[in-house]
Amino acid sequence: MKVKRVLETCLYVADLDKAERFYQDVLGLEIISKAEGRHVFLRCESTVFLLFNPEMTMQPTESQVPLHGAHGPCHVGFETSDAELEGWRQHLKAHQVEIEMEIDWPQGGHSIYFRDPDGNSLEVVTPKIWGF
Repeated sequence: MKVKRVLETCLYVADLDKAERFYQDVLGLEIISKAEGRHVFLRCESTVFLLFNPEMTMQPTESQVPLHGAHGPCHVGFETSDAELEGWRQHLKAHQVEIEMEIDWPQGGHSIYFRDPDGNSLEVVTPKIWGF
């Protein structure tokens, strides 16, 4: 047995409202659901991107989901195409998001790194970095 792909992943943020606006406005993700002060769930094509308030996800609820939470910056890479890289540079600039670094990878892929309002490291990246 082996899993097929990552269906959902999450980041933990201090200000859900600010994070919600950033991920909608800058990355174009669509809200699936949210619980005030606890979480925002967003669609990313055929996967789900979750934003959690770690103070709340460490509290027991009726849902019986295991407790979880983290503090400090984490990382997520979002797939893009080579043709969209320049568009991402312009889009980030238009939203006053500083590009922290760009890397051309040995296998031919490219990454653009930037931060969300909580300091999480985000990346728009072409799949060639992994040979895909």
